[in-house]
Amino acid sequence: MLEPQFESALAHRAAPDTLSISMREISERGMIDLRGLATDKKFMSAVKSVLGFDLPKAPRASTSWGDLKALWLSPDQWLILCTRSKTNSLLAELNAALAKIHSLAVDVSDMRAIIRLEGESVRETLMKGSSLDLISDDYKAGTVRRMRFAEIAALLHVVEENVIDIYVFRSYAEYTWAFLTKAARKGAEVKLFKR
Repeated sequence: MLEPQFESALAHRAAPDTLSISMREISERGMIDLRGLATDKKFMSAVKSVLGFDLPKAPRASTSWGDLKALWLSPDQWLILCTRSKTNSLLAELNAALAKIHSLAVDVSDMRAIIRLEGESVRETLMKGSSLDLISDDYKAGTVRRMRFAEIAALLHVVEENVIDIYVFRSYAEYTWAFLTKAARKGAEVKLFKR
């Protein structure tokens, strides 16, 4: 019997060398959609016992410990990130810890594609497809934000000052990649006054 093989949404794509920033897909990341009540002490304690850290409660925040990250998505929803190889075991641990607690933990690793953008003009490049003011002080390292990007739903995670991950549904990965390669090409840079 054949075993299912994972292939990332952008497996056959490489960023051209004509870009003003570097761009690559992060395919080795596992993702767990976690839902529960932040006001439920049992839920928060059970999750902490598995992850080793508290879930972020502040809007648009993230926390991490080692290779685990938790991105705040809404008052009762988080995206838990880990290495793809650890997803099944982490999901099993979460489900065991949350067995008698009103909650939901689901593996959504194959639902989204993640594109990492790095470089001096990464924020200006992203602003070509979004109405967000990414040069404001609201977008420091660790910030998470759902947004409309190039007319599609996306999730933005500011990893560092000039490193940003953008999460899109897998079916929009090719479209997003094509948009970004056009927006980030050398000669198309936009210099902003605040920078």
